[in-house]
Amino acid sequence: MSKRVLITGAAGFLGSHLSDRFIKEGCHVIGMDNLLTGDIKNIEHLFPLKQFEFYHHDVSKYVHVPGELDYILHFASPASPIDYLKMPIQTMKVGSLGTHNLLGLAKAKNSRMLIASTSEVYGDPLVHPQTEDYWGNVNPIGPRGVYDEAKRFQEAITMAYHTYHGLETRIIRIFNTYGPRMRVNDGRVLPAFFAQAIRGEGLTVFGDGSQTRSFCYVDDLVEGIYRLLLSDYSQPVNIGNPDEVSILDFAQEVLDMVGNPDAHVINKPLPTDDPKVRRPNISLAKEVLGWEPKVSRHEGMLRTYEYFKKVVPTTVNN
Repeated sequence: MSKRVLITGAAGFLGSHLSDRFIKEGCHVIGMDNLLTGDIKNIEHLFPLKQFEFYHHDVSKYVHVPGELDYILHFASPASPIDYLKMPIQTMKVGSLGTHNLLGLAKAKNSRMLIASTSEVYGDPLVHPQTEDYWGNVNPIGPRGVYDEAKRFQEAITMAYHTYHGLETRIIRIFNTYGPRMRVNDGRVLPAFFAQAIRGEGLTVFGDGSQTRSFCYVDDLVEGIYRLLLSDYSQPVNIGNPDEVSILDFAQEVLDMVGNPDAHVINKPLPTDDPKVRRPNISLAKEVLGWEPKVSRHEGMLRTYEYFKKVVPTTVNN
C-alpha cells in the first residue's frame, strides 16, 4: 500500500515541488494550504490524479485528516520579508499554533513529521559559515523577529514532542532556495532581480551589495528533504548550497543573463537586521544523508530565467 503524506503549504513554491516528488515516488499526497501566499496554479496539474487530494485549510486552526498518515511535512508559512512583515501575526501563528496542531495530529496518527525550519534561525550570524550547533544572533523584537522566532519556537516544540512523546521528527534548516514557481513579487532577491531585469528596471541592491547569500536550486533541496525524512536522524540539518555570492555580484550575473540594456543596479538603504552573510556548512548533510547539491548556480538560474520569461510580462498581482 502506498504511503500517505500530508504536505502543508502545498500550493507554495516548495510545497508544490514536494507534492510532485512524493507523487513521483508512488505516495498518496494530501495537500493543505489556506492560499494566503500559495497559488493554486502551482498544483492544478495534480488535481486530475487519484494520488492527490487538496484541503483548503489554515493549519493554525484544528487540523483533521481522515485515515492513516505515514508522513507529515510542515511547509506552511509566509517565507519572504514582504509577506511576513505584512502578515506578522499569521506568520507567528502558523509557526506556533500550526506546528502544535500538526504535532498533535502526528502523535494521534503515529506519523513521522518533518518541519521546514530556516537559516533565519541563525539571524545576523556571528559564525560563518553556519553550522547546526550555532545558536544564532536573532533580534526577537525586530521586524524579522516574527519569522525568525516563529521558526525557532517551531524547532523547540518539535524537539519537545520528540523527547517527551517519542514522536518521530525531522528538522531541516533551509538556506536560500530558488527555481520555477517562485512568486514574482514575493520580495526575495532572486525573483525581484529577474523581474526587474526582464522589465528593464533598476535591480534593487540594498546597502553596498557586499552582503552575501548562498542559493540552492529547488531540485537539490527537495532531494535533501526526501533523504532527511527517510533517515533516522532527528537533530537539525542544514540543506543549502555553500556556493556563496555577494548580492552585487549576483545582480551582475542576472543582468548578464537577461541582457536587457535598460536594466541597471540601483542602491537603497539596508533594511533593519538584514543578515550580512549567509552560507551553510553542509558537512552534516554529507555525512548523515550522503547529500550535496548537484545543480550549479548558473544552470539553476538558466532554468529559473526560462520560467520568469513566461510569467513576468503577464503577471500583475501574483
